[in-house]
Amino acid sequence: MKNEEKNYILSLERAFQNYGEKNILNGINLKIRPGEFVTVVGPTGCGKSTTLRLFLGSEFPTSGKALYENRDITNCDRNRGVVFQKYSIFPHKTVRENVMFGLELETFGLFEPILNPFNFRRKRKEFVEEADQYLERVRLLEHADKYPNQLSGGQRQRTAIAQAMIMKPKILLMDEPFGALDEGTREEMQVFTLEQWEEHRQTVIFITHSLEEAIFMGSRLIVVSQFYKKENGEEGSKIVKDVSIPWMHPRSTEIKGTKEFVQLTEEIKYEGLDPNYLQEIGDFDLSHKDSVKKLSKM
Repeated sequence: MKNEEKNYILSLERAFQNYGEKNILNGINLKIRPGEFVTVVGPTGCGKSTTLRLFLGSEFPTSGKALYENRDITNCDRNRGVVFQKYSIFPHKTVRENVMFGLELETFGLFEPILNPFNFRRKRKEFVEEADQYLERVRLLEHADKYPNQLSGGQRQRTAIAQAMIMKPKILLMDEPFGALDEGTREEMQVFTLEQWEEHRQTVIFITHSLEEAIFMGSRLIVVSQFYKKENGEEGSKIVKDVSIPWMHPRSTEIKGTKEFVQLTEEIKYEGLDPNYLQEIGDFDLSHKDSVKKLSKM
């Protein structure tokens, strides 16, 4: 088991999270390998975003552990990039300046342009060249000198993704990144994100309210839910489903209309998202090879 632990890049071990007297997460156990594309769905208020923040390091579990490469997560760092539904880009900066911002913030002190102007100009030129490479990769180079209000929603979201990618994080955490987009732009962004993942194989944790989106994009799907049979007054969400998505990447968007895709969508909607379907804890579908239930039998 010790050697097996080294294969996981992110883990939650018996993670509980309370806000005041309210228990949001109830003993979450989750182990994620490098390069996985993990999609997370669940009813409103189940703690999906809370789970992501535990991995980011912006929150810490009330009890239990959140681990990065088998070490306690104690803060946010550049190994874990994040993209939120609300674009993390600055309206007063151009697209290029937004993408460069993290590199400049990490490298330059407040007085660097004055105290070391030669180094500042040299490094900034390097950052411009690197930012342009990423903008070309996300098909935004021709818009590099525009401001966010001159872009479409999909273009702004691609800017935010490039802003996160340029820091070269091992892990990309995405919290409802396409929730505010229209249907056509949303599908375009789904395909684009998968193209980037297939090229670079970062570990991706993708939170979404859309079950169709979760099944189409993920290699593994997690359902976090507060809907299950509780005993002794316990409360809070658990992982009620942890499964592999049966289709290999890359996937055509046409798969969404197949009988098998629709059937899987309905199955997960009923078993994981229906407040009237309350499973016994021992009946949860934790069939993924790395689910804690599976590991406990090894």
